[in-house]
Amino acid sequence: MAALAWLLIPLVAAIAAGLWGIWANRTRKVRSDGPELDGYARFREAMERSTSGT
Repeated sequence: MAALAWLLIPLVAAIAAGLWGIWANRTRKVRSDGPELDGYARFREAMERSTSGT
């Protein structure tokens, strides 16, 4: 019986990890990269302005 309990621990952990992965990935399909790309474009523009003035 103890061996069965030790075999169930990794099984339960794998199931929990799979459910967590599904839950953590649920909003990734809805969210786009728009805000991150806009921020990067502003950063690039600021860096070009600071070096073009010298």
